[in-house]
Amino acid sequence: MSVIEVVRFPNQILRQQCEPVTNITDEVISLVDNMAETMYAYKGVGLAAPQIGVTQNVIVLDIGQGLVSLINPEISASEGTKANEEGCLCLPDLSVTVERSERIQIKGIDRKGNPVTIEADGLLARALQHEIDHLHGTLIIDKLSKLKRDLIIKRLRKQQLKAQK
Repeated sequence: MSVIEVVRFPNQILRQQCEPVTNITDEVISLVDNMAETMYAYKGVGLAAPQIGVTQNVIVLDIGQGLVSLINPEISASEGTKANEEGCLCLPDLSVTVERSERIQIKGIDRKGNPVTIEADGLLARALQHEIDHLHGTLIIDKLSKLKRDLIIKRLRKQQLKAQK
């Protein structure tokens, strides 16, 4: 297993729609393992494949109850809404309030190719939605008003320019 550098905003791979995984190969299993290793190394709660530069529908997460890895995850049902603070490994040192569904049902497949259904609420529901958003090219800043998003993007670009000097 390897730790892979996390891609940071504004890298355009974060805006791409990911491709479904059609076969569970050794490469896909290796991807899942490397994503988990990377997530833990970066002290994240979740990680989606595009965050390490791979445009495949794969996510991993661990909210303290053990590793969950899903391939081709889709939200099949949702109910209620709740706003809460979120951060993202692609947007370090940023925390914003995001409104998400309170309860969701996710369908996908596990690393062995078996169908999986997860009923989730609380932090698990929030983390799953966050990572699935990445598979569709959506970031937490996209959930904000245009004014807030533009201010954050401007600040992030200034930070990047300072870091490059």
